[in-house]
Amino acid sequence: MVPLLIVTLVIAIVDWIAVTKGWQRVEYITKPLTMVALFLMLAVVGIFRTLPLIFFGVGILFSLAGDVFLMFSDRWFIPGLIAFLLAHVAYIAGFNIPLPNVSMMWTLLVAVVLAISAARLLRRIVAGLAASGKNKLILPVLVYGVVITLMLLSAILTLFRADWPSPLAAGLAAFGAMLFFFSDVILAWNKFVAPVKNGRLMNMICYHLGQIALITGVLIQFAG
Repeated sequence: MVPLLIVTLVIAIVDWIAVTKGWQRVEYITKPLTMVALFLMLAVVGIFRTLPLIFFGVGILFSLAGDVFLMFSDRWFIPGLIAFLLAHVAYIAGFNIPLPNVSMMWTLLVAVVLAISAARLLRRIVAGLAASGKNKLILPVLVYGVVITLMLLSAILTLFRADWPSPLAAGLAAFGAMLFFFSDVILAWNKFVAPVKNGRLMNMICYHLGQIALITGVLIQFAG
């Protein structure tokens, strides 16, 4: 797995450099290629031997589709949003097979903290959408916000699951999901609320590292 992981990281780093330098043609190649490399890592190491690995593979493919949609004009924003929403649904399914046996106390505690945090962020993003006259995007963005928060909840709960015995696997999955969550917050904030310094670069770094950490944790859990 390590050589494939290094290849994926190298492609991602080239993409970050392309974003920094404004090399759009390079970015058009390296952005989707990073997810292609990550899918190949999952396929070669995991061989889709379990149902969760299949769902995570589907999630990567939907993420790849979302990357391609979002590289183009704003009119492809909704298709990109839908693609990433389906990616999160696939990840939620992957994390919850088998159904987690986690104490209700921990589940509620984590869920409440995430719900409050996500609600505060979504309120600012929705206000930004309304202020810019993009009211048609409010419902899709709210639905997406709920789904990605559920994905993050599912990943964090692996830290408390007996059937995820490796702290490294659960830690990487939870950390990766959190970076994925923040990458979308940065994207939405930069697009709808206020400019974020180096926003695109921060978005891509969090996104790629998040996906890579999440899938690496999954592979340690299901194929390690």
